[in-house]
Amino acid sequence: MGSISSVIIINQSDVDKVFRILSRCSCGLFNYVCYYLCRLDACCFVDIGNKVEGVKKTKMSLSHGQLLVHCIRVLDSYNSDTQSVEEHVNKYLKNNQIYDDSDQTFIVEVFSECVRYSNLMQVVLDGFYAKDGKKTLRSEQNLYTVVCYLALFRLDELGMAHFRKFVSSQDINRMYRFLNFFLDEKNLLTWIQDGWEKYYEHVFVETNMISSIQRWMPELQEMIGQMKDKIANRLKPKRKNLPTTEMKPFNITQPRPRSIPIPEPIPKLKKHKPVPKTLYSEPKEFSQIKKSKESNRRIAEERLMEASGIKFACANPAKSEKTIEILNNIVSEEEAKLEFERHRANPPPSFLSSASSRGSSVRRLTAEERSRLYSREVPIKMNTATILREGNLYRKKEAEEIKKWENLEAGAKDASDFLKWQTEMRQQDLEDELAEIERRRLQGKLSHEEAILARQDLIQENKQKVKSMKEETEKMMQDYLQKKFSEEKEMRQLVEDTMQGHKNAKEATKKLREYKRKIVQEVNEESKELMKQALEEAEEEMRRRMELIHQIRAMEAVPIIRQKFVDLTATSGHGLLSEMSIAELRERLSLFRIAEKETEEQRRDDILASKQAKDQMLLETLETISKHRLEQTKSAAVRFECKKKGLIPKKPEIKDSKLLELEKKLEERKAQRKREQEKLKVVPSKQSVNQTRSLINQKKALEESRWRELEMTQERAARLMGDGVMKSQSASRLASASAILAS
Repeated sequence: MGSISSVIIINQSDVDKVFRILSRCSCGLFNYVCYYLCRLDACCFVDIGNKVEGVKKTKMSLSHGQLLVHCIRVLDSYNSDTQSVEEHVNKYLKNNQIYDDSDQTFIVEVFSECVRYSNLMQVVLDGFYAKDGKKTLRSEQNLYTVVCYLALFRLDELGMAHFRKFVSSQDINRMYRFLNFFLDEKNLLTWIQDGWEKYYEHVFVETNMISSIQRWMPELQEMIGQMKDKIANRLKPKRKNLPTTEMKPFNITQPRPRSIPIPEPIPKLKKHKPVPKTLYSEPKEFSQIKKSKESNRRIAEERLMEASGIKFACANPAKSEKTIEILNNIVSEEEAKLEFERHRANPPPSFLSSASSRGSSVRRLTAEERSRLYSREVPIKMNTATILREGNLYRKKEAEEIKKWENLEAGAKDASDFLKWQTEMRQQDLEDELAEIERRRLQGKLSHEEAILARQDLIQENKQKVKSMKEETEKMMQDYLQKKFSEEKEMRQLVEDTMQGHKNAKEATKKLREYKRKIVQEVNEESKELMKQALEEAEEEMRRRMELIHQIRAMEAVPIIRQKFVDLTATSGHGLLSEMSIAELRERLSLFRIAEKETEEQRRDDILASKQAKDQMLLETLETISKHRLEQTKSAAVRFECKKKGLIPKKPEIKDSKLLELEKKLEERKAQRKREQEKLKVVPSKQSVNQTRSLINQKKALEESRWRELEMTQERAARLMGDGVMKSQSASRLASASAILAS
């Protein structure tokens, strides 16, 4: 519908009644409900396009700035000598026509609390006017009193968002000056706190005032910083959000609500006839068809046997064993050629291949020959890096030994006792570490068992919670259905009342259409004039551009000489220090190439000399490596002998009382977990047991019927073989097929 504005006279009680109903309506039903106002008696301006433009009603919520102004005015007009607090507030609210409950309670609470804690506020205001507020007016002290009270006692209740709106509704310079002084911790925690403690106890000041404001101190300091930036023009101005186009419904005549039809009685169903017993029994036709199939199959097999016995010998397709073997060999050879992606093993070493070639006549080597063959040393090829690395290692070892012997000659102490003590301590540390690892492992298993038990307890608790939640949801659903049923009744009554005021709305829509038509005609005339001006300006711009294009084309039509003569002996003439001609450049390049060849030959000679020196050094290092390896083989033989005699220390055993306690505890937890699992096991019901038994019986019956069929086929084959018909090829195929089925 279009937005219809009309003046309607209604009573105050009816206005309250309508707005109480409107608060529960959806936006779509709001247009219909507004027609109800046509029947009432007071002054009201209603916009049917989903907006109430102005209703003269008493209930109206004030903004943050208006509330703050009312609080200041109450304090300004209060005289404690002639008036009481309650009398003054009631008189002020009545004179200013403030009837909203929330606004009244806020103004009364702020005024009464400011009067009650006037001594505390006076301490802050005296300090402010003495230090930072020397240039501020004394008439503004009630403003600072209200802001100080809100920051001290009502900040937890209001929250930072509402407090910020109260502050932003006043002059930013005054608010910044006062809050910067009051929320400075140097002032708040020193002389202001001392001044408050003259009137109240230290515990009250600390808990109810200082602690509450310190909780909000970071947000308050951030707000003060933003105010400072705004005063210094550091903040970027916010972009104004343009109002969006509001959608309005079409003026469509709404249909009248249909009457609820009387429910028809539900017909009672007649008792059904019982299912016939023949439905669950197999019909006779199936058994007859089965018998005819078996007889036809038997006749066909006999005819096949007879036909296979009468055929010519030359038509026998069977092959001899020799031909089958030859064919298999040919197929295997062809398939061996097609193994492209087969894994190809590396050839064996030369000494193994020689040994295998010598003993090729023997199929398998003895144990002694095999041990002698694999114990032979195989030469390892060493590159330059391995030779240098190993030589450097042995050189370091030699230097360490020489230094050790020199120290012993100089009178140094033998470190054998220390090394023995060190090995013992390391052995002890290893035992402790192994015991700690075992303890951690057992603790991990124990915690795993405890976690399983805790999970089982949690599952039980969750089941109880789910039961209680289901009961609560059932109750809530019943309450919701009752409430919805009552609301639907009210809405039906409301829609019936609003449909009676439909005639007045039609007249208002006609007037609005005429007014909009006039506005559209005026806008169309203005737009035509603007279009003419725009076309004239575009034509002038096109003429100017065409003239510029003609001038550019005339300049391009002038011929240009593009040929240039080159002198190789002349310079470019730019006046640079290194400037030269092309001929001089070529000569210098040839000289540079000759010099490069000479340096290349010199480098080759140096590389050959360095290679010879390197080869000599590698030979020397190989000699030292061979000596050290000989010594190492000797020491390895000695160690092998010690190992045979059993002189190598065994692995340490772990013995600890704490580990035994942990193992016992772990066994107890496992037993407890098993008991819990046995309790939680699901006991099968009688119905499920019967169902499983019936399935097992069905499976057994199917297997028995299958075996019976196989036995019958075997019997038929044996009977035919006894008659002498199985000599033919087709009879043998039949026998093989029956054998496959039996397997």
